[in-house]
Amino acid sequence: MGGSRLNHGGTGLLQSLLGSHKQPLHYIPGRAIHHASLTYAGEAKTDARDAVVIADQARIRHDVNLMREPDEVTVELRLLSARREDLVHDRTRAVNRLRALMAHYFPSLQAAFNYATTRGPLVLLTKYQTPAAIRRIGERRLATWLKGQECRKSAVIAAAAVQAAHEQTAVVVGEAAAARLVSRFARDLLRIRDELAELEAEIDTALKGNSSAVPLMTVPGFGMRLAADFLAATGTDLMAFETPDRLASFAGLAPVPRDSGKISGNRHRPRRYDRRLLNACFQAAFIASRTCPA
Repeated sequence: MGGSRLNHGGTGLLQSLLGSHKQPLHYIPGRAIHHASLTYAGEAKTDARDAVVIADQARIRHDVNLMREPDEVTVELRLLSARREDLVHDRTRAVNRLRALMAHYFPSLQAAFNYATTRGPLVLLTKYQTPAAIRRIGERRLATWLKGQECRKSAVIAAAAVQAAHEQTAVVVGEAAAARLVSRFARDLLRIRDELAELEAEIDTALKGNSSAVPLMTVPGFGMRLAADFLAATGTDLMAFETPDRLASFAGLAPVPRDSGKISGNRHRPRRYDRRLLNACFQAAFIASRTCPA
């Protein structure tokens, strides 16, 4: 039996190593070890003392969780979901910086498009970032160029861009430098967009045919992305939780009583639960409340 306060970098290797030797791996939260160490004699804080506390707690406690070795699909979903989350955060940061720069020198074009989800405006900004450049090329030639770049609704985008360019004739100080940075941000966002599409295709492939993913995606509010986050947190074998109550507790959806003496019925949100799983459940419920008639 082993207890640990492992970082994420070494957990997978240690699990595989112990699993290959048929040795179980148990997990004790760092908070529990911290509070337990206060009950031992002395105030020293060393690795040797921590090891003694962990080993002793693993020996005397009967509620220590056994870490299950994840299957290949679960590990793949965890890696892909984590990478997708990083890319979404990168996209949000890049879009915010892009909008801030454009609001400095070209606010009418900044307000004309949604740069987070639409490809055409980003392609436009890779080559034409200033009012003068857009006015110079004109609506018809701009629409033709965007169509050649395989942009949808090229005529609509060209018309909106030219209209925004005609609304501003003044040249702002620092426009040239801002335009160069906008072009770089637009290229970064296009790269992030392509990588997100590749990741979502990989996630879709990993979910296809999985015995837990298929019924999960029939639940209102759960799509491919939320199903991947759900299974990355729980593992693809939901039978390991044994009861629905244990799954609800793991997700932080089961209130915890805090009773004392004559005070009863006092419940609060648990402190220990899986944040990713709770977030997936919350987003699914929010989407279902907006889109599902039932």
